[in-house]
Amino acid sequence: MAEPIIRMESVHKYYALDGVRVHALRGIDLNVMPGEFVAIMGPSGSGKSTLMNIIGCLDVPDSGGYWLSGADVTRMNVDELAGLRNRALGFVFQGFNLLARTSAVENVEVPLLYAGVGRVQRRTRARELLQRVGLGERLNHTPNQLSGGQQQRVALARALVNRPALLLADEPTGNLDSATSVEILDLLTELNQKDGVTVLMITHEPDIATRAQRKLVLRDGTLES
Repeated sequence: MAEPIIRMESVHKYYALDGVRVHALRGIDLNVMPGEFVAIMGPSGSGKSTLMNIIGCLDVPDSGGYWLSGADVTRMNVDELAGLRNRALGFVFQGFNLLARTSAVENVEVPLLYAGVGRVQRRTRARELLQRVGLGERLNHTPNQLSGGQQQRVALARALVNRPALLLADEPTGNLDSATSVEILDLLTELNQKDGVTVLMITHEPDIATRAQRKLVLRDGTLES
């Protein structure tokens, strides 16, 4: 049987807030298998962002175990975590996070630049991904020359350029209108079903979560269902 891409066992996380110790995650157990499309839902303060930060190797648990593609994240130092993030993860955020004065193709190339990939190979791969997300005619446009939906497509291409094991989408339609949201969700679904990309999406919108194969509800730091 395939190994889980994400395996969490009894993950706890605490924060200090105004001198008070806050228990943000309370014993999370979670498996996500290769090729799944999973949505995580929950109200504000439920622990969604904390969980996403740990899954994305931006933070580590205070106790419990977390393995990403079989690698024990809890035993890694800062440099090892950064390397794992760049190799294994692609991130799509609500705010796009594109470089404002940089063309679409150059934005998509950024993770490959950090990975030390040569210029010709970077450009070829970035062009392929932009064509894949329907922006083959917008390679040299800067973000201010693109609509919100087109900017999110650039961000999605950038997230996929390193061929990550896991795509993390944090409210990917939060800044988009309804019609454009459907286009982005259609693209995520296609990437999952046709390309086998594993997708973990955080959303607070029930209709968005219906696109996933599995829905997890987080409340007060615990997985409720």
